[in-house]
Amino acid sequence: MNRRNWVVLVAVGVGIGVFITLFSPWASSEPDGLERVAEDKGFIHEGKDAPYEVIADYVFPGVENERLATVLAGVVGVLIVTGISLGAGFGLWALSRSRAQRAGEGEEASGSHSGGDG
Repeated sequence: MNRRNWVVLVAVGVGIGVFITLFSPWASSEPDGLERVAEDKGFIHEGKDAPYEVIADYVFPGVENERLATVLAGVVGVLIVTGISLGAGFGLWALSRSRAQRAGEGEEASGSHSGGDG
C-alpha cells in the first residue's frame, strides 16, 4: 500500500471517529449494558475507578459549553488513539523490515543461494 493510501485511510478513520464524537453529547444518559446489569444484580458498588483519567468524564477543561467540551474531549481521544496506533504499527513494520534485511544479509554472508546445479 502506498503512502497516499495510508494517508487517506488514516484521514477516513479519524473522520469517522470525529463524526461519531460530534453526536456523542446527544447519546442516551441511561447506563450501558454492563453498567445496567451491575445495577440490576446489585454489584455496581464493587466497581473501581480507572487508574488514570486523561480527560475526566469526557469534559474538556476550560470549556464552559458542556456539549462542546464533550466533543473536544472525543476529538482529542480519537487523535491520541490514532497516534498510538500509527506509532505501534510503524514500529512493528520497521522491526519486521529490519529482521528481513538481517535475514537477507545472513544468507548472503553464508554464500547460500537458491537454485540447483544444473
